[in-house]
Amino acid sequence: MKTGVFTGSFDPYTIGHDNIVRRMLPLFDRIVIGVVETNVHKQGQTPAEERCANIARIYAQESKIEVKVYKDLAVDLAHREQAQYIIKGIRSVKDFEYEREMAEINKQIGNVETLLICADPQLAHISSSMVRELMHYGKDVSEFLP
Repeated sequence: MKTGVFTGSFDPYTIGHDNIVRRMLPLFDRIVIGVVETNVHKQGQTPAEERCANIARIYAQESKIEVKVYKDLAVDLAHREQAQYIIKGIRSVKDFEYEREMAEINKQIGNVETLLICADPQLAHISSSMVRELMHYGKDVSEFLP
């Protein structure tokens, strides 16, 4: 069984994230969306369990997708789920450099490959941090959320 883990803080989970998952579905027998409880680089606004439940509702009819909260490294989640791949979306050169370094570390410490998937151009400007900022200022963000 070919399994991939799609990991992130997903605070919030955007249409860009959804697009990556839907594009990867034909390649995998199973995709685990891993919602990290705490990201040392970001300050979360929504509890991980709530983020997990929100994402699970999106894919309630998709038997190939599971959504789980995790508290350690993406490579550790990949091992627990017997995943051969970590899936990461990239929107820019900045994302690419960061994710490339993480991919190399994950390969070195855990022998897990990472697939770097480019965002669809029409969605590349959408980020969770941008959506959080718009929400903070009371703007309607429904067009950015699945």
